Amino acid sequence: VISLGGVVVSESIKTAGDKFDEALTKYCRKKFNILIGERTAEKIKMEIGCLFPMEEKASVDVKGRCLMTGLPRVFTITTDEVMEAFDECATTIIEGVHSVLERTPPELGADVMRSGIYLTGGMSQLTGLDQYVAAETGIPAQVARNPLDCAALGAGYLASNLELLGRIGKNHPLTE
Repeated sequence: VISLGGVVVSESIKTAGDKFDEALTKYCRKKFNILIGERTAEKIKMEIGCLFPMEEKASVDVKGRCLMTGLPRVFTITTDEVMEAFDECATTIIEGVHSVLERTPPELGADVMRSGIYLTGGMSQLTGLDQYVAAETGIPAQVARNPLDCAALGAGYLASNLELLGRIGKNHPLTE
C-alpha cells in the first residue's frame, strides 16, 4: 500500500509465472499421467490460462510424454482444468493480499476500498486475475495501464524526481 510517496505496508511472496507453470506441469502429470515441459506449460497459461470462470470455455491440444508408455501423446486441457491447476498459486496470492490489507491502517483501507487494487507485472495479464482478486477481497481490482513496465517507469520517475526521493528517505527499501 503506497500513500503520500511512500510504502506503508508491503509483502513479497514467491508466487509468480514460474510457479503457475510448475503447478500446471504437476496437474498434467497427476490428472493425465503425462509429462509436459516448461515451454508447453507456459504456452497453455498464455493461451487459455485463467483464474475466474469464463463465459466462453476454451481448450487446447497439448503434446506431452505418456508416463506409462514413454511415448508422445496428445491430450486436450480446458480452461476449467487450468483454473483447477492454478488454485493453490491463486490462493497464495490472495493470502498475501489479505495479509497486506489486514495490516493497512483503517484510514488508508478506506482509500483502498474506494480506489481499488492495481495489478502489475506479467502475471497481472492472466485472464480473470482482476476479477478473481475483486471477488476474493470485495475490493475493485484492475490491471495497471502498462503492467509490464509500470514498476520500471515508476522507478525512473523516482530517480528523476529528487524532491520525492528525498521525502522517501535514505533508509527506505526503494532507495537501498
